[in-house]
Amino acid sequence: MLYFGGNSLGLMPKTTAAMVNEELDVWEKKAVFGQHAHWEAYHEHLTAASARLTGAKPSEVVVMNALTVNLHILLVSFYQPTAKRNKIVIEKGAFPSDQYAVESQIKFYGHNPKDALIELTPRDGEKCLRTEDILKTLKENSDSIATILIGGVNYYTGQAFDMKAITKVGRKIGAYVGFDLAHAAGNLLLKLHDWDVDFAAWCSYKYLCAGPGSPGGVFVHERHANWDGPRFAGWWGHDKKTRFEMDPDFVPITGAEGWQISNAPILSMSCLKSSMTIFDEVGMPALREKSETLTGYLEFLVHTISDKVDIITPADPQQRGCQLSLVVGDNGKHVFNQLGIEGVVCDWRKPDVIRIAPTPLYNSYADIYRFFEILKSLVE
Repeated sequence: MLYFGGNSLGLMPKTTAAMVNEELDVWEKKAVFGQHAHWEAYHEHLTAASARLTGAKPSEVVVMNALTVNLHILLVSFYQPTAKRNKIVIEKGAFPSDQYAVESQIKFYGHNPKDALIELTPRDGEKCLRTEDILKTLKENSDSIATILIGGVNYYTGQAFDMKAITKVGRKIGAYVGFDLAHAAGNLLLKLHDWDVDFAAWCSYKYLCAGPGSPGGVFVHERHANWDGPRFAGWWGHDKKTRFEMDPDFVPITGAEGWQISNAPILSMSCLKSSMTIFDEVGMPALREKSETLTGYLEFLVHTISDKVDIITPADPQQRGCQLSLVVGDNGKHVFNQLGIEGVVCDWRKPDVIRIAPTPLYNSYADIYRFFEILKSLVE
């Protein structure tokens, strides 16, 4: 089998089962006594690694919930529409869950998405957005934009956006700037703190290899550490010193942890702990370096096949992660099905894209060459 599906679900690390069993053992032997002694601060074991992964300070990140849940929690704070400034900016063709989330937030405040949602659209005949067009749209709508929420990497095209430039302009016009990093975390070098991003969220089951349903992560810039605006509150975001005193008045933890609502899902977090240990050992700079050469090698080989195969992902390595999105003539779905028969795991996204993601943690140059041979035989 050739596995290129890390952009959908990463492979399981060899240490994961042992780490899950360790927590099951605590549950079996200690039951409720495991809570204070072992689990209460469990999510904190992931804080430093998550900060390094995203270019953040430890106080700016927390692991919790799933991605779209976290986006809603963050938008409660960072989407505060007024009569004049009520628009949200997303990229057209964003992952549907993001679309659903922002449209429902807009409707919740009594606005119409047709009026309050700006979708960034590529130029006619182009598949990807140009940075200058994104920035131009932000400037042209500077008085009406409340929040910008863009994917770090678009799930369909594989385009990586210039988050630094977008954040600079977005903050200059007075908007909150956030990113969905589902396809960026563990894929790109991130510097969320230095870029001055307001908020971000990501999942951990793709490139971070934490397994299906694993908890996501949240970033909130330190300038919002003592946030006194609106937020959804829960007991796990309450001051740790007095959390178990069960006081009715909510006192938020300073920093990103203050956005927590419920206590940690220990078993799924243990899977993430396993994979984050690997990321810490290898380091994102080394992974990114290998990723660029792996994807560049794949790109080079695909270009030698025929003009029937088109790569819609940007050619500039700075504008993509590891994924290449291929369009194969008029029979792409047939080619995709045949790839599966040949033992190639990738995925199909309507209407016409085959997504291939050479993941640097476990894919090799030999994997890519074998894929090339199979694809070439099917196309030619």
